[in-house]
Order: sequence, then structure tokens, then C-alpha cells
Amino acid sequence: MSRRHYNLPPLTTLAAFEAAARHLSFKNAAQELSVTPGAVSHQVKALEAELQAPLFQRKHRGVELTEEGEALFEALATSFSKISLSLKTIRDRQTGDTVTIGSTSAVASLWLSPTVVRFWREHPDVNVNQIVNDRPLRGIPDVDFYIRYGRERDARVEQTELYRDHLVPVGNTELADKLTGCPLEELAHQRLLHLESDDKSWTTWADWFQQLGYDGPIAPGVRVNNYAVALQAAQDGVGLVLGWQRLLHPLLTSGQLVPIGPHVLAAPHGFHLVGRPDADLSESARLLRNWVIDEVNRSSGEVS
Repeated sequence: MSRRHYNLPPLTTLAAFEAAARHLSFKNAAQELSVTPGAVSHQVKALEAELQAPLFQRKHRGVELTEEGEALFEALATSFSKISLSLKTIRDRQTGDTVTIGSTSAVASLWLSPTVVRFWREHPDVNVNQIVNDRPLRGIPDVDFYIRYGRERDARVEQTELYRDHLVPVGNTELADKLTGCPLEELAHQRLLHLESDDKSWTTWADWFQQLGYDGPIAPGVRVNNYAVALQAAQDGVGLVLGWQRLLHPLLTSGQLVPIGPHVLAAPHGFHLVGRPDADLSESARLLRNWVIDEVNRSSGEVS
């Protein structure tokens, strides 16, 4: 007789493995689970010992899943998603009609939160929860959908491209008056505000300069891990931030930040609405999803 009803390894080892496989990082998995990287590694090794099969290839700069690891991760991610959906359904029966949408802090403050407020005014019976997180949002429980720059690798989610932005240096009025029209080499030697993010899909200053044809040195500048902080620093004259023209529309129209042309790059990726398959969404979630898409379409003419 099996010592466990479902003949499963301890659930702590499965949870640790799933988080590590989703992030492809023991460190990021540990942060999510509020444990140490060593604890995650210990749980994964215990699972590998029980299965008598390696699940990760340990490399100098990280880890990769083995064939067995890929198969197990797919099964666990699907199962955990179904469990999460069942739990959400039970919670919603107790708390009323609730939808949860996620985004980065900058997307929330500059665009999504005002959109949600307008939705509330039209649909006051729907409770909309917002999760603001500047780390990757994939896999966070109870999120119906979230805004992401670039496509998600997970083929099980629905993805709708909302729009594709343009990237231009922005600063306060004083810096804009001084630098507008200057060559890329001169821009590269200004004090640049570099955004450091766990989500590697975001376009960086190095990416921007390279794609515009400049491959020379770039000033190290100032590094921050929050885009909203970088925007405030730019408004205060600390330096230049890489600006998303459509996302920053409120700040650009008010003159709080000024684009420094003529160098503009079409963003390599679009902003996407990523979420559960349509069949797994509640009627209220589908209502909010369609509202967000319609808001983007309505505002296209304002910023074109």
C-alpha cells in the first residue's frame, strides 16, 4: 500500500520545484516563497532523489529544465492553475463579483487605474482588485489577467496585443531645451536613468542605442528598480529616462516631461493583455477585459 493516497511526493517539494521552474531561478523562487535559495535547492534535490531523475541542469548563470523537468512542470502548472481557479470560484461566491487585474506600478498609475475607475462608474456592482508588481506577474494566484510588455512564453494563456509604443528620451524642460536635436553620441554621455527589472523583456538604454545604430560607450548614470521613481527623478532634473510615448501621454501633455527628439524607436514589443482562457473567465472578467481593449481603441486617436 502506498504511504500517500495519491502516491505524490511531499507537496512542499512540488511547490518549490514549480516556482523554480517557472522562474528558472532558485533565487526568485525563494523570494516568492519567502524562504532561502538553499531551502529551494534542498526541496528540489529531495524531489529529484525521490524520482531518481534530474529535473534541472545546473549552469554557471542559472538553471534549465531537463526533459523530465519540462514534463513535470507542465503537469504541475496546469494542475495548480485549475486548483487556483477552483479556489477563486469559491472565494467569489463569498465576496461577490470580483475581478483581479495586474500591472507594473507605472502602467497602473499612468493608465490602468484611471481605466479601472471609469469601468467602476459604469459597472458599480463589479469589484475590481488591482495587483501592482514590478516583478513578472505570471503565475500569481487569483489574477484573471495582467498587462505585460512583450508576449508571455506560456502557451496556455490568452494574449491580446493592445498597442505598440514608441521609445524616446524624456527629461524636464531645461534638459529638453539643452539636448533636443543633439546626436546619439552626446545623448549617450548624459546622466541616464537606468531601470533594473527582474522582467528582462523591457527595452533598456543599451537596447535603444544599439537598435538606432550607436554601439559606442554609454554613461553608467543612475540605476533604479522602479519606473515611477525614474520618472519622478527625470521630472526633478536628475537625468534622462527612456520614455514610452503613449504610456507617458499624461505627463507629456502636461509638460511635466518633454520628449527629446529627433531620435525615436518603435518599441520592439507590444503591450499585451494576458490572462486565463475565455472559458475560464467569469462574465465580469470578460466585461472588464473587453472594456480595457475598447479603452485602448478609443484612445488610439488621441495619441496618434
